[in-house]
Amino acid sequence: MYPFPQSMTPAVRTHLDAQTAFFNDMSKSVFKSFQQMCDLNIQLMQGMLEDTALAGQTMLAAERQDELLSAAAARTQPATDRLRAYQQHVSRLAADAQVDLARVAEQHVQQTTRTARAVADEVARSAAPDGERAIRTEPEAPRRAADPFQRAGNGEDHEATRMQAGRAAAVPGDQQAQHNAATH
Repeated sequence: MYPFPQSMTPAVRTHLDAQTAFFNDMSKSVFKSFQQMCDLNIQLMQGMLEDTALAGQTMLAAERQDELLSAAAARTQPATDRLRAYQQHVSRLAADAQVDLARVAEQHVQQTTRTARAVADEVARSAAPDGERAIRTEPEAPRRAADPFQRAGNGEDHEATRMQAGRAAAVPGDQQAQHNAATH
């Protein structure tokens, strides 16, 4: 379907294909509904223009004022009926579009979910050895991750470092360098 890099796993490729098919079918459904709505709007406008032209001709042909008013009044009912029919068609199109989108989702959600689960399982399988390897190579990592404020792995070392920093701050100028040299 689409060219994928060779490093992509089959599970990821299958999932991407399922997602692409889902989005393609959804977009087809949405565009079909949009096209139907545009066709309905065109039909409404054509009908309204025909009614307006007919009303204009009748009004121009009228010789008296009462004929003019009756011609105008006679054209309001067809326009109202046309707008009511338009509203019903729009409601029907919206309902059909919703049914179509639900059908497309029903067709694709199971496959997409299945492929996503396969990708997640593959990631979990490949991540497990990497995590174990990291724990074996650096045994202090879990402890540091658990408490990032500890320096060497226990709270006493952190406390001792803080106390040394406080003593160094209390000793003025050159004596501080001598004090630090003596304590280390």
